[in-house]
Amino acid sequence: MSNTLSGLPQAEWPYAQILVRLALGLALGLLIGLERERRGKEAGLRTFGFIGLLGTMGGALGPSFALGTLALTALLVAILNVSSLRSGLGSELTTSAAMMVTCVAGVMCGMGHTISPAAVMVIATALLAWKERLADFSMGISEGEVRSALLLAILAIVIYPALPAGSMGPWDLIEPRAAWVTVILIAGIGFFNYVLWKLYGTRGTELSGFFGGLINSNFTVIELSNRVREVGPAFVGTAYRGILLATTAMVARNATLLLILAPAALIGAMSAFALMLGASAILVLFSLRNRHNHAAGSAPDIHLDMPFSLPQALKYGLIFLLLHVVGALTQRQFGDSGFYFVSIVGGLLSSASAVAAAAALASQGSVSPLTAGVGAVLASFTSIAFSLSFVLRTRNPLLVKQLALSMVMIAIAGVCGLLLGHLFEPWVEQILALMRP
Repeated sequence: MSNTLSGLPQAEWPYAQILVRLALGLALGLLIGLERERRGKEAGLRTFGFIGLLGTMGGALGPSFALGTLALTALLVAILNVSSLRSGLGSELTTSAAMMVTCVAGVMCGMGHTISPAAVMVIATALLAWKERLADFSMGISEGEVRSALLLAILAIVIYPALPAGSMGPWDLIEPRAAWVTVILIAGIGFFNYVLWKLYGTRGTELSGFFGGLINSNFTVIELSNRVREVGPAFVGTAYRGILLATTAMVARNATLLLILAPAALIGAMSAFALMLGASAILVLFSLRNRHNHAAGSAPDIHLDMPFSLPQALKYGLIFLLLHVVGALTQRQFGDSGFYFVSIVGGLLSSASAVAAAAALASQGSVSPLTAGVGAVLASFTSIAFSLSFVLRTRNPLLVKQLALSMVMIAIAGVCGLLLGHLFEPWVEQILALMRP
């Protein structure tokens, strides 16, 4: 008998490694079990802990054992639901799904995965813990909002991949995908703003203004300006802070792009970007201080019909396409001498793309780092000016006056920075010479 047993295959597991896997599987099971225990469910802390351990051992033993642990968990799910139905409490579909997810996560732990099962279990626990919030949010969604979400998904997932990649048309000036990305950006920012408005009221506007400015400040200003026209004077203060935050984010983003793509170009424009960012931050802080000192404590009542406007998104996508063609023609006609003009034109719609182009030219040696830095600052100037033109369409004197004064102050700070950069150009050239290989 002993000879027969000694002939069976054996596996030697590293004790520390298998112990870590078991501990992770147990911890993840206890995490979701704690939430179920607090809800008063029959399958609670201990049950989910056992399921996590069971899945981990199955994953460590091999694929056949992993399938066996899944089958055992499914049997346990069936027993739980039968018991719940007999007690007249109804089926436990959510808890059953959580048990199966816990077993699969345990199997992943047994196979050596760490981050993936942990992320899955954190998401699963969040879905269980946010039951009431998710239910309230879903019940408050209208049919028009669902259609808008589907339309946005069609724009990004269905239409975009079907467009031809690369340049096409005469002289390869038209890039359909680049133009469509602009449409998706406008629609996406509008939808993001709408969701934040619905969840947090006017507080979400300022948050979306900052994050929208990181993507494209002009599109964000367009969205906020349209909301001012829809809501009226009650929204002026919130829109002002949102646009200021979008401008601050745009300046910081452009400087970061230069730092990542062409650090040498940022050295020459450092003073301009620093002063612009400082002026923007001061204006934002001053506005927030006034809001806390003078706010009446109640946000304006906002009624929004649709998350975004598709015709408006298509219109500005067409503007982007036209500017792209004009910029490409100008660059081919004048070469490096048209660099500043191209930067200005690019900044009218997307200063990020203009700054990225300047950094690419500087890294390739087509323009000097100092020239690229100045072009990046000019693109930021024109982005601010173009944003202000959309504010003028609101025909709200108070908002126009406040933002015009703020934008002029930011631009003056940038000009002073350029003058300082020109004054210290010899020292900057020495620093750049040291940076060259």
